[in-house]
Amino acid sequence: MKFRDYYEVLGVPREAEAAALKKAYRKLALEWHPDRHQGAERAQAETRFKELNEAYEVLSDPQKRAKYDRFGKDWESGQDFTPPSGRARAGADFEAAFGDGEGFSDFFRSMFGEEYAREFERGSRRAKRRRGGDIEAELALPLAAALEGGTRSFTLPGTASCPACSGHGSLGRHACAACAGLGSVHRERHVDLRIPADVRDGLALRLAGLGEPGSDGAEPGDLLLTLALVDDERFRLVDGELEARLVLAPWDAHAGTRADVRTARGTVSVTIPPGTRTGRRLRLRGQGLADGRGGHGDAWVRVELDLPAILSEHEKRLLDELAARAEIS
Repeated sequence: MKFRDYYEVLGVPREAEAAALKKAYRKLALEWHPDRHQGAERAQAETRFKELNEAYEVLSDPQKRAKYDRFGKDWESGQDFTPPSGRARAGADFEAAFGDGEGFSDFFRSMFGEEYAREFERGSRRAKRRRGGDIEAELALPLAAALEGGTRSFTLPGTASCPACSGHGSLGRHACAACAGLGSVHRERHVDLRIPADVRDGLALRLAGLGEPGSDGAEPGDLLLTLALVDDERFRLVDGELEARLVLAPWDAHAGTRADVRTARGTVSVTIPPGTRTGRRLRLRGQGLADGRGGHGDAWVRVELDLPAILSEHEKRLLDELAARAEIS
């Protein structure tokens, strides 16, 4: 480990008194204690904590501090450096110096007193409590259902904190049999989603608390849900715009009529011009899906001609007459 000036390590001036040294060391030791860090950060914390111990070990001893002020990093002048019992020896293995988690608390209690020991223990518990991870999912939603709004129910596979061991993974000294020591169990969750008014294809929603459970009682993560709008019998997306299917009887298309059409903004009355042929598309400006910028795109009506399911005898005779004339022509 590259040598750093001990005063710089503790963040104090060279003329700092013993009380200031101790106060600075207490603050930094609580912040950098390895048991308050997890994963890759722990290795950095161990290095920093050893560095703090070495600096305080020298500067808290009047004789050693005097030698250090005079000779700098060569203050030992070849002498063996043996720290007092109860403190970490510079360069010593961290675990060998302090032992297990109880040893950490004992160290802080003897070094700083009961108040600082309690603060360390609270920080250690917070470090072990990890917020649950977020879950990403996609929900296929028929366009008709999206336009109607209301609530859509679905089930979500996932995990939950094990009720037998409260998410700890163990009962006493033994692994929890209910969760095989994992701390979580598989559980399907029932979700009631209120369809937002600005629903659109690809809309991403964050549903708080529906993600993976947290460890040791920490809060769960969130569900990141993406809505995928899919075509159905009445509606479809064409180049990202809403298109409604409108079925008319041939005589209505010939004579012209008015028809009610459901859009993203509600139900509107549409004028069908006389002589409309099947496949014609009519634009409804501003009646489409939300555009994500506070407005709405356009909607379209596609006309399809079809016969009613039930025809009167008079209607049947008229159609037969029309068919006969078509054959003659």
